[in-house]
Amino acid sequence: MARAKLPRKSTHIDMTAMCDVAFLLLAFFILTTKFKPAEAVSVTVPSSVSDKAAPESDVVLITIDKDGKVFLSMDNEEKKEYVANTLENEKGIKFNVQEFKKAQFIGVSFSKLPEFLAIPPEQRKGDNMPGIPCKDSTNNEMKEWLRIIKSAYMGQKMNLLVKGDNASKYPSFKNVISAFKYNDLLKFQIITNPVNVPIGSELYKQAKAGLAVKKDG
Repeated sequence: MARAKLPRKSTHIDMTAMCDVAFLLLAFFILTTKFKPAEAVSVTVPSSVSDKAAPESDVVLITIDKDGKVFLSMDNEEKKEYVANTLENEKGIKFNVQEFKKAQFIGVSFSKLPEFLAIPPEQRKGDNMPGIPCKDSTNNEMKEWLRIIKSAYMGQKMNLLVKGDNASKYPSFKNVISAFKYNDLLKFQIITNPVNVPIGSELYKQAKAGLAVKKDG
């Protein structure tokens, strides 16, 4: 007896539910994604084997470029407003406080701050800025910046970071550290480019031994 042949039909999968889920996920990631703020200047940081992640909130970042110019960045707008009001009261500098709060970085002296904030944000390029006076130990304005910022964070945690170019000279870094010591800010982190531990090194042996202990435990 001949076998009955069933007619072939194309497979149909209803993708409506999957499309809905995909769009919901896309909307979620768009709303929750935190975009990386613009940097003052592009720097090439030195490499290290540290795997400790840099903090992402209440950050006070000091950037040193290859020419030794120093820039300051803060991410907390409430603290920035405190700093702006203190500058106006103590230094007698009049500038747009709202523009100061929105500024991604500061790279000029106190006297040039009003001119700097008057520049449209898209035209504020770190390469065109002189940096905060810090090269001369007799005119280290970073000491004053850090004094005011420290008072803004009084009783609260401040994450102090230093991001220096691999080609920057030691005197610039030394004057930044001098400003830290002047304000009794002795705890800070240096941003580096993380790399793998060299195989065969003492650090590699210690890490391997630590993994072996965890497995045995």
